[in-house]
Amino acid sequence: MLRWMKKSNANDSDAYTSTIDGMKKVYKKFVRPLEELYRYQEFYSPLLTDSDFDAPPTVMLLGQYSTGKTTFIKYLLETDYPGLRIGPEPTTDKFVAIMHGEQDQIIPGNALVVDHKRSYKVLSRFGNNFLQRFEGAVINNPILSGMTLLDTPGVLSGTKQTISRGYDFTGVVSWFAERVDMIVLLFDAHKLDISDEFQRVIEACKGNDTKVRIVLNKADKVTNQQLMRVYGALMWSLGKVLGTPEVARVYIGSFWDQPYSNDENRKLFEAEEEDLFKDIQSVPRGAIIRKLNDLIKRCRLAKTHAYIIAHLKEEMPAVFGKEAKQKQLINNLPAIFEQIQRATGLPAGDFPNVEDFSVSLKKCDFSKFKPLNQGLIDALDKMIATELPRLMAQVPQDQEVFHEDYMRNLNKREGGALYDDDTTPFGMGGTLDILNSPVPVNDYQYEFEQLVPDSDGKINGTQAKQPMQDSKLPNTTLKRIWQLGDVDKDGKLDIREFAIVRHLIKLKLDGHELPVEVPKIWLEGLEIDDYKR
Repeated sequence: MLRWMKKSNANDSDAYTSTIDGMKKVYKKFVRPLEELYRYQEFYSPLLTDSDFDAPPTVMLLGQYSTGKTTFIKYLLETDYPGLRIGPEPTTDKFVAIMHGEQDQIIPGNALVVDHKRSYKVLSRFGNNFLQRFEGAVINNPILSGMTLLDTPGVLSGTKQTISRGYDFTGVVSWFAERVDMIVLLFDAHKLDISDEFQRVIEACKGNDTKVRIVLNKADKVTNQQLMRVYGALMWSLGKVLGTPEVARVYIGSFWDQPYSNDENRKLFEAEEEDLFKDIQSVPRGAIIRKLNDLIKRCRLAKTHAYIIAHLKEEMPAVFGKEAKQKQLINNLPAIFEQIQRATGLPAGDFPNVEDFSVSLKKCDFSKFKPLNQGLIDALDKMIATELPRLMAQVPQDQEVFHEDYMRNLNKREGGALYDDDTTPFGMGGTLDILNSPVPVNDYQYEFEQLVPDSDGKINGTQAKQPMQDSKLPNTTLKRIWQLGDVDKDGKLDIREFAIVRHLIKLKLDGHELPVEVPKIWLEGLEIDDYKR
């Protein structure tokens, strides 16, 4: 068990051994009593348990069939997982939670939901038809030591949309979307149409916009010109579905282990892949702050919900006309929200969607609602003002511990696309041989002499500026290169320093990051004692 997930052994209930431990305590003491009193779980999500806080971060993949979701997971893990099936038609017909374990195995859905160590217990409410389409795939892979991957059934299109799945597919997606740490929406460069079911799935993810990442997969199948058009069409389609002026980051590439069909965008694909994998690699580190952020959102929503329910209770008659009054209150819900907002000062953004809330209210008997318990509200406000800042202060330390644990597990075994190996020329941020070989000073001798060095054999910044700008690198990058190359910090370059500058430019143009300092092997032959780096 990772250190950040360990349970508290402290006797002092006010002492938090970790951020996760603190979240469990404040939820049970301040938030859950308010939720239970005002039946929060009947309107929003179920009450939380310890397993919800202990659950590892999860990345969920969504997309229409044959967009490469399962292949993407295989490419990420660099191995098959138990039960994996890949094909052009909807071969993944289940929700598959791919988890870490010592022995490879498949765990059926009914067994998963009764395992108190996992956070899937509430999924039993979606019925047996869903549980037969839900399973866990356990595999010993270092990437999974700090996160779970969730493969999903291909979203249907065309006439297939009319076929019932036998369970609330959109409801399941919505439940997972609220709890996962990242949602990856995959699109095929050849199939950008968004089916009705896929639109409903995307809409089910609303409210979790910060978690969404978009992948335009199989981009090597189109030419450079076609790719520009496809990208524009995708952004236009998403803008209509998401209903926002800004769309989440789109990663372009071909995420499988086969050769590129069209190699002209190789550098773009490699850069996008590196960015996406770094984004995924950061998920475990950001899991703690994400859980804390979700808890804060839940606190605000629970407080607003309490005021709404208490107000509806107060408006109900004591004896006669209850049914008519209840209908009137439901129809007048927007005005009631405004009234509560003015009376309490609660932000409008903390109030629920009127239509969704109305649907839930129609199933309730308002006379059974509880009046406002100001003591619970005050206790919640005090907790938000005092305890949550304490937890926020503890997050950086716990994040660092968790990150160290995860990277240690990740690098124990050379495997998985997130394994960062700088010893090969193909790793993420790979150093190549250029950093491990001496600088060929003679290769730059002629170019240096053409700049007419002074009597000391040096050129100044004005002389070096144009040749460096010919690389078309940004000035901020060239400034950093100059700082590294001017080893003795005299504002000039001799032939050896000039060679270092040209070598750094070549490194950057090849698509690699600049080193933090000049490699020692590059300084061989220089009078190092005379230079202060």
